[in-house]
Amino acid sequence: MPSRPDDADPRLEDLSEGDILRAILARTPPGAHALLGPGDDAAVIAAPSGSVVATTDTLVHGPDFRLAWSSGYDLGWKSAAVNLADVAAMGARPTGLLVALAVPRDLRLSFVESMADGLRDACESLAPGCAVVGGDLTVSDVLTVAVTAFGDLEGRTPVTRSGARAGDRVAVAGELGLAAQGLAVLFGRFRAGDVPVPVDQSRLGRGERAALAAQLRPSPPIGLGPVAAVAGATAMMDVSDGLALDARRLADASGVTVALRSDALGERPERALAGGEDHALLATFRGEALPPGFRLIGEVRARGDAAVVVDDEPADIIGWDPYRDWDAAAG
Repeated sequence: MPSRPDDADPRLEDLSEGDILRAILARTPPGAHALLGPGDDAAVIAAPSGSVVATTDTLVHGPDFRLAWSSGYDLGWKSAAVNLADVAAMGARPTGLLVALAVPRDLRLSFVESMADGLRDACESLAPGCAVVGGDLTVSDVLTVAVTAFGDLEGRTPVTRSGARAGDRVAVAGELGLAAQGLAVLFGRFRAGDVPVPVDQSRLGRGERAALAAQLRPSPPIGLGPVAAVAGATAMMDVSDGLALDARRLADASGVTVALRSDALGERPERALAGGEDHALLATFRGEALPPGFRLIGEVRARGDAAVVVDDEPADIIGWDPYRDWDAAAG
């Protein structure tokens, strides 16, 4: 969004709640699944299958993003993407988002409008037909974005983490480790001491730009969630906290061992295993065939001493944890 002079870009403290909401809603048209969108006490979303998948995620300035690195558009996009991925991981098709914003009074209106643009464009790109259908707005000293996403199973049973069985093949769709590389670029190149500084795109190579985009504007394979479900996925989950940590969660839920192959994890297996925020889809399948978009990375075995092994050795379970320092996560 083009910058505006300050007198045409008021701070939120100079506007009413209605003014801000009108500015947001003007940029987020209703989606195909909304029977009743913003304007009432609640939205109404179609659920033809009779089952609704629901999930929520919160992004807080500090542990989850830094304003020096993330634009309003980045933040809106990422807020949508991380929730859409959780819906897809259940084998559902996203149908609507509720967005609650807690914003500082001195934030500019253009930043909030840009967030709305990012939310809208992420939905249109990653989950066509899904859109923002309502939400809430309040004041806070710390910028916080809480999104609740809904999805439709379209008559299918949900794909949970607990269905993997020995003999299943382990596959993934989407990137592994690229978002962690982007975080390493931010911490390694764009700080003055401990203070984040804006990103200078001219200092980045093509690979670094791709890694930064994966961190700031992730593009999970949302459409492949329902594809995996139709193909008979026995278990599935969103890889948000690193492959090793999330594979352990799937292994524990299913009572199995997930055996991974390092040669299937790219040039930096350690980054794929430990890095978070890619929002790839980790799934298990019976039989030899995998649905398009998924690639083989291992197998499921009867539960052994370790929940996750890599090349038959117990894996170090390291991943994203919001209670750890960002510097440790970026290492």
